[in-house]
Amino acid sequence: MDLRIFTEPHLGATYEDQLRHARLTEECGFGAWFRSDHFLSRDGAPGPTDAWVTLGALARETSRVRLGTLVTSVTFRHAGLTAVQVAQVDQMSGGRVELGLGAGWMEAEHTAHGVPFPEVGTRFDLLEDTLQVVTGMWATPPGELFDHHGPTVTVSRSPGLPKPAQHPRPPIILGGKGARRTPALAARFADEFNLPFMAVDEGRAQFGRVDQACHAAGRDPGTVLRSAALTAAVGRDEAEVARRVGATRQELDQLRGHGLVGTPDEVVEQIGRWHERTGVERIYLQMLDLADLDHVELVAAEVLPQLG
Repeated sequence: MDLRIFTEPHLGATYEDQLRHARLTEECGFGAWFRSDHFLSRDGAPGPTDAWVTLGALARETSRVRLGTLVTSVTFRHAGLTAVQVAQVDQMSGGRVELGLGAGWMEAEHTAHGVPFPEVGTRFDLLEDTLQVVTGMWATPPGELFDHHGPTVTVSRSPGLPKPAQHPRPPIILGGKGARRTPALAARFADEFNLPFMAVDEGRAQFGRVDQACHAAGRDPGTVLRSAALTAAVGRDEAEVARRVGATRQELDQLRGHGLVGTPDEVVEQIGRWHERTGVERIYLQMLDLADLDHVELVAAEVLPQLG
């Protein structure tokens, strides 16, 4: 089981907070440090930070840990420019970037920054166009030009530069709860499919839909890595667990349905059940308090060694 750290800096974290957290993630031996891509702060100051600006800086301040987004909304970033930005950060990191893409959902952060928020069908058209443009630009051989004419994006005579450091390209992560278009897009484009904060049975059903979409597309479902994002509240005793549950601003019973809650041994058992019932190979531990560095260290010391 691959454990990764997933953060939500828009809830209240500066770049320096994120830098400390990412460096500690690397020092503790986790596989990756990921962040959300949101532009609306919950509690006011310090306000949001831009995901790809941040990851570009972290690319130069870390050396091993992989970096990425869960997920970048296609409403925030033009398809062709996304290909350029992510390729550049991949080069800056020496080939450690992964790209999570989604259709977007938080209307308030769009209206707060003057960003159009189309209806859901158009957003999924934009997601499909973006996936085609990003992968198409990266795959265009040097010296050739790339064209795409879709319902929301038209690209003409693009040189498809720069190229990412990774070959054939950085991994692409898709996910979500959609029953039709989401699995179909995953079957076409995703290296990894991520379950966002679901109960086990709901997640197993969604993986089944992705498998069916892969079969329909003539793809081996085993080539899509299965992952889940789960809120973490791990503590040495009940008091520490309760404090970390409080930091999530969720009720304990609610959190148990789509999180990893309890002592390290209890959390290891929960991870085992997730693996047995859904086949997940990777879990993103959502840690909402970036100032709680002890949380990262505790999981590294007492959970990671038990997972092999």
